[in-house]
Formats: sequence, C-alpha cells, structure tokens
Amino acid sequence: MFRIIHWRIFFVVDYVIGDVQGCYEPLMALLERVDYNERVDRLWFVGDLVNRGPESLAVLRFIKNLPIAPRITLGNHDLHLLSQLFGGETRQNPDDTLKDILVAPDALELGHWLRQQRLLYHDETLQVVMCHAGIAPVWDLNLAKMLALELENILNGPHYQDFLTHMYGNEPDHWSSVLTGLSRWRVICNYFTRMRFCDAKGHLVLTYKGTIKDAPSGLYPWYNVPHRIEIDADIVFGHWAALKGKCIHPRVHAIDTGCYWGGKLTALRLQDRQRFTVPGVRTS
Repeated sequence: MFRIIHWRIFFVVDYVIGDVQGCYEPLMALLERVDYNERVDRLWFVGDLVNRGPESLAVLRFIKNLPIAPRITLGNHDLHLLSQLFGGETRQNPDDTLKDILVAPDALELGHWLRQQRLLYHDETLQVVMCHAGIAPVWDLNLAKMLALELENILNGPHYQDFLTHMYGNEPDHWSSVLTGLSRWRVICNYFTRMRFCDAKGHLVLTYKGTIKDAPSGLYPWYNVPHRIEIDADIVFGHWAALKGKCIHPRVHAIDTGCYWGGKLTALRLQDRQRFTVPGVRTS
C-alpha cells in the first residue's frame, strides 16, 4: 500500500487497458476500481476503442479529452471506423455499432485525432511495448518500430484516404523487405492489428480464429512461433479475447478479456504488472 501512495504523490501511475470496444460503463467502473486519479495517472489503450459495444462515441470523447494525454495503439476496429469516415469505398459489417460516431457533429474531429495515434508504443523506462495484436515473429524490436512509424506516417500524411480505402485483404501474408506501396502497408497493418496465428515461418494465417487447442496442425500463436525473434521488453497486446488474458510466454501480456463478449475489462498496472478487472457487458 505504501508503494501505491508513493507513486500517486510523486509519479505518474500507468495503466494499460484492454479492448474497450465501445463499452463505456465498464470503462468507468474499471477506472473506479483502480482509484484512477486524472491528475497523476496515465492511461494506455491497447486498441479497439470502438465497435460492438453500445457507446463508442462516449468512449472516444472521454479518451480524447483526458487531462494527461493517453497512449493509444490502433486496433482493427479503430481502423475500420477510420475507413468509414475517410475511405473511398466503405465496408460495413452487420454487427457494426459505429453509427453514433458517424453522425456526430464532431465525427471528423474525432477521426482526425484517432488517425494520429500509434501502432506501436515502446517505453524504455518501463521496459514495455504496447501494440494491438502483437509483433510479427520475424521482426526484431527496431524493425517493428521502424515499420510502425512508416505506417503511422501514412495515416498522418496526405495519402491516408488511399490507404484506408485499400487496406482490407489478407494478402500478402508474410513480410518481405522488397514489398512496396499498398501491399507493404497492408501486411504491416495486418501484423499489428489482425494477427493471431502464424505458420512456422511467420506467415500470417488470418482465416482461422478459433482456439489454440483446436488450431490446425502447423499453426502457432504469434508469440510461440518456432525461432521467433525475442523482444527485449514486455509486450502488452489485446485483440485476442479467446485467450481470456492467459499467455504462456512470461514476457507477453494478453489483456483482451472479452469485455463486450460477456467477459471482463482488464487494466494492467505497468509499475508492478498487477492486473485489475471488472465485469464486462452482458450480451444475452
């Protein structure tokens, strides 16, 4: 207890929060659970701030207006929202719950703020890397940071609409330094925001989304691919609710615990890696 009080008096306390997915009330409950202090605590969000849940607009507005700027990495649902706002050929899914954002008077303001967020965040002091889905098993940390920055610059630059229009697709399914243009950016995006399973050579397998136990032969969780390049930092990621927050790798922290799907919303305090949870929404 003394340590927590000490942090609150002298230092920012950092909490990484799992996939919120438009679930505003569980987010508020989680902040109460950790005794969040907006003057001294910093929130990190692992991505998928929006969609599926009922209050995506409230979630975005709250996070955007936090007194201490949050650290955010974009998830696939966040990019899907950006494609709805800015892409030339919008793709809508029947279970999307983004309409409240799309018709809001501040929709474009929120969208331009969201597209300026990160794909990977590395804090050397805390020895942690945050990203939505994970880091490709064929990348070291320096390459991952370089490729994340490359795609972030696209999203922040004059050609963001072209990328958002053409980002969908499962090909190419593996990284190569010779890739250029939209193919290169799509595979970077898919590794950072959609990855769960890879084959033994680190190729993305995006067609299977089931459990690890039932995975076809030759598929591995991205963090357990043979000869994966180890990252000299703890990796915190979301995206994979089926893991229920469990990961066998001691330096990889899965924190998507299925808030929207009847599970929990999780926060990981980075100063001591302690977890806090609250119940998610009831979907039935």
